[in-house]
This record gives sequence, C-alpha cells and structure tokens, in this order.
Amino acid sequence: ELTPEGLKRDAEVDRSRSIASRTGQRMNVMIGVLLVLALTYLVLDRFVLAPSRSAVPQVAGPASETTDATPVAAKAASPIAAKSIAVLPFENLSADRDNDYFASGMQDMILTKLVGIGDLKVISRTSTQKYTSRPDNLRTVAQELGVATILEGSVQKSGNAVLINVQLIDAASDSHLWAEAYQRTLDNLFGVEGEVAQKIADALKAKLTSAESLSVARVATRNPAAYDAFLKAEYQYEQARESWNTEDYRNAEAGYREAIALDPDYALAYARLAYGMLTRHWFSTGLSDEEMASAKAAIERALALEPDLPEAHLAQGFYDYWGFRRYDAATVQFERTLALAPNNVQAINGLGYIARRTGKVEQALDYFQKALTLSPREAETTSSLGETYAMLRRYAKADQYLSRALAIAPDDANSKDLLLQVRLFGSGDSTAAREILRQPPDWRFDAMRRWGGDVYFVVNPRVYPDLMDRRFDAAVRAWDAAPVATDEDRLAARVARVVIRIVAGDAAPPVAECRELDAQVRDGLRSQPESLGLLQLASWIDVCLGRRAEAVATAEKAVALLPLSKDGYFGTNQLSGLAQIAAHAGATDRALEVIRQLLTMPAGTLMSIGRLERDPVWDPLRQDPRFQALLKPGSQETEDAAHG
Repeated sequence: ELTPEGLKRDAEVDRSRSIASRTGQRMNVMIGVLLVLALTYLVLDRFVLAPSRSAVPQVAGPASETTDATPVAAKAASPIAAKSIAVLPFENLSADRDNDYFASGMQDMILTKLVGIGDLKVISRTSTQKYTSRPDNLRTVAQELGVATILEGSVQKSGNAVLINVQLIDAASDSHLWAEAYQRTLDNLFGVEGEVAQKIADALKAKLTSAESLSVARVATRNPAAYDAFLKAEYQYEQARESWNTEDYRNAEAGYREAIALDPDYALAYARLAYGMLTRHWFSTGLSDEEMASAKAAIERALALEPDLPEAHLAQGFYDYWGFRRYDAATVQFERTLALAPNNVQAINGLGYIARRTGKVEQALDYFQKALTLSPREAETTSSLGETYAMLRRYAKADQYLSRALAIAPDDANSKDLLLQVRLFGSGDSTAAREILRQPPDWRFDAMRRWGGDVYFVVNPRVYPDLMDRRFDAAVRAWDAAPVATDEDRLAARVARVVIRIVAGDAAPPVAECRELDAQVRDGLRSQPESLGLLQLASWIDVCLGRRAEAVATAEKAVALLPLSKDGYFGTNQLSGLAQIAAHAGATDRALEVIRQLLTMPAGTLMSIGRLERDPVWDPLRQDPRFQALLKPGSQETEDAAHG
C-alpha cells in the first residue's frame, strides 16, 4: 500500500494511517515523489529488511513447504547454476484489485524475454505462481526452484500512470544484485520488459547472441490499448488453463482478438490466439473446420510479421500435433522454438508428448524430466511424468508424481482423472481413489464425449469407483444427479446409465430406450462420421439392441480411425474399447486377442492385470480358461506391471 512513508506491504501498515482511499486520486500527482521514495525503499530493503528476512525460518505459503510435493529435482543436492533465475509473481500495489492482470502481465512479459536467453536457466511462470511476491525465506524458495537468483517486483497503476519496481536478489546471500524503479505512463511503457531482461542478463554476466539481443529489444506493440487487452487475455488464459473450461478459453480468445483489432500487426497476439484455440481443441471442445482454419491463419500472420517469433513456431507445432497428429512436422517446429527460446517448457513437453505417441516412452520420460528442471512446480509437467510412468505400469511412481501434481494444483481435473485410473486399475484401491473425488466433482463432459474408446470414459471417472465396487445402483444415481445442461450432456447421461446396466449384467436391457438413443446417435454420426465419442456410444447401443456384429464393427472402425501407427498413446484407448465391446458381443476370441496385445504394450493407464481381475466390464470373459491364464503371474503383461 502507498503510505505517507512510501510503499509498504499491507501487513506493515497501521490502518489508522492508511491512505488507500485517496491513492487513486493522487497517483498522477505523486508519481514523481513515489519514484524517489521507491528507490529509498529499495535501499532500506537491502540493508534493513534483507537480514530479517534471512532470519525467518518458516516459508510463506503452502507452495513453499518442503513436502512430498516438492519435486525430486528440487530436493537433489545437484549444484545450482549461477546464471539461473526465477521471476516471482509481481505484487499489485494499486488500490484497484482489478489491476491484478496488469501486475501478472508485467511478470509474464519479462519472463517471455528471459526465456529466449540461452545462457540463462529460467524457471517457468507456472512453477512460481503459487509463491508470494515477497516470500520470507528466499533461500528456501530458490532451493525448491533450483535457482541462484530471484527477481521480485511490484506494480502500481492508477489511471495512465504506472510505477514498476524490480529487484534481482542473490538467494544465497539475500543481497541485491540490481534494482530499479520505472516510472512510466501507458503511452511509453513499451519496451520495459526488454530493458529489465537486458539488465538481468548484464547482472548475471549472461552472454547474448546478436539474435537474442534483437529479440530482447524488440517491442511487440506500441498501441497501449492493444497491449492492455493482450495482458487481460493472458490473465484469462491462465484461468482457462487451470479450469479447462470452454467458456474460459473463449473469453481469452476474445481478448486476443480485441488486441489484434486494435493493432493488426501484433504478431504475439496472433500467436497466442492460435495457441489458446488449439489448447481448447485438445483439452476441451474440438475446433470446427472453420476455427481450425482461423487458428492456422493467425499462425501464418504471426510468422509473416515476425518469422523468428518463438510463440508462433510453438503454435505451429501444436497445430501440426494437436490438429492433425503430424508428428514429424510438429517436431521440427518444437525444435525451432527451442533454438529461438531455449527455456521454453511447452516445446520440451511437446517433444515428450510426441515421443510418447510414437512409442518412445522411455525417451518421453527424459523430455519430461528435462522440462521439470525448468518447471519444478508445474502441475502439467509433473502430471505428464506420472501419466507416463502409469503407461509403463510403474504405478507407485505414477501415484507419487500425480499426487505431487495435485499438491501443486489441487483443482487440476486431468491429474485427478489420471490418479483415479492409477489407483483403480493399478493398485485396485477404490477407497484411495475415492479420496480424489472428495471435492465437488468436475464431470468434464466435453472431454469425455470426445475421447471414446474405453468404457471408463462413457461411464465417467466420477462414477467409475462405484462400477469397480459393483455398486451399480449408486453409479446410476450419481448420473441422475449429474449437472447435465445441454442436449449432448443429456445424451451422455442416458447412454451411461444404459452401459452401467449392461456391465451389471441386467437380464432385461432397456431396449425401448436404446432404440430412441440409437436414432439420436445415428443422426449425430451422419454429420460427424469420424467422432470417436459417438462411435463409442453407437457400439454400446448396438450391444443393448443385440446387434453384436454391428457393435464389433463399429468399435473396429474407431480403431481404424486412430490406429497405433497414428497414435501409439491414445490408440490404445480405442483398442481397449474394442476389447470390451467384443467381450459383451460374444466375440471372445477377438477380445482376448486385443487384451493380450495391450498387456504387452505401454498401455497401463487402462489395461492391467489388476483391472482385469476386478472390473466387472470383463465379466463376460471371466470363466474362460484363456482369460484366467492372463491373470496368473508370468502372463504376458510387461515386466513393469507389478513393480511400481
């Protein structure tokens, strides 16, 4: 807060002397005085506050606690590079809390510049966001993040006036390496992030190539309204990234489009718009052909404006990967991104995802471990490691990393679903699995109906523990209470209840309802003939109606649409779904053939001996001696299966 003595944290202010209510009115007048006071404050912080900060033993906030959630990379005693830095969240000192986006955006823009400096190790934004702006024990924070230096900052914005304070701190000695205050207006704010990045590089004696120097100095836009709209869009995107909610993604996209409308030459806004759309496509609601074309056009415009823009090459890589599974083309773009921005975690993760989908699962682990050194407290990378260990049926390791991901981001829906699978299908512990669902459940209807394949996705992770425990009535009741809001949601709920009854072995399946559902699903397939989700529903409805050959043929079509040669990761999901349909359609030989195949592959998220033993979906095969042989020790399951 702004006080008569200068800038102070709220906790230091005597409330009787607070002048927050007058700050907004006087900001433009006092900004010059504030600059002097801010510099004085930095000196005081260096010689007065720093020693007291070192003396405080506790760590501020849960994100700083050394628990099992602390990444292995942070716990290891490996030497810390001198030219390494983490940028902590910038503190919003404005009276208006609506300016949080601006403080967040300044941190993000500085990071964007630093990531492109190859001589530095730069920790990703997602690993620093859970920390306070000014943690009490800076040394502990630096150790957790694996860095030698920390950048702290604050932003005070009122009207057109902006005051930005930054200080680079050596974590071992808690001493300042460099500090500066920037007094600007919105009209001449452009380039501050580049100035800060260059000063940091100078302080750390980092050597920049000529291309890196040009990139650091480049100004993305000189339109203040466009810049403001962009920062708001980035803030909204971060919210979408945590919620995986379609509307949150769309809100961010609208912000990027506003920035582009204000500055048609804003290359970074085009690149981020495309990346946001592609993220929505992969994790939430699939893009239409028109939307995919729009994303491609945005990438092309960004590259036309700035051919060496790392964010544009990153977006192109995910366009090839998420849009069309063109792995070779995507790999080229991710490698180009890393050539331009060596600390770009998304590009490293992208290479890991591709390695996983092309069957190079051990190589994928190497990529994710590398990403974890740059993002030790990021849920996505930590979760990806856990998921990859689950694929290899190293379930104890998978549980460790997925639990860690949820300690970092407790609301991360994807990590919840993956940990649920590990505990249900790996350890067979439905009680431990239910612990994950204590919070109000996120049904993720959009994602579930797109994936198809395994019955796990049509029944829904929120309900599957009841199915595994043969509490079929409870599973149906859960769907009765599900928050369905659209026609698609209602269709999913109705089919799920039918499938639960089929798996339960009900003697009289709801044939009349299945005929009605059949008409709806077939109508959907006429307009979306390659929808994996609709093909999944159609195959189960065929089983309900006694159309056994058609059921297997429909499941085989889904496998043909996403063969292992096209997707060695999610193609296993379609194979698992085929085995389940074949089992319930009386095609026992085909079911057993596919199960044997999956047991010899890195398909542990869905196929394991533990699941075969317990899951009622396999009951039609349970009395077959060939199936029973698969459950014995030394069967064809890969060697990692029972070893955690």
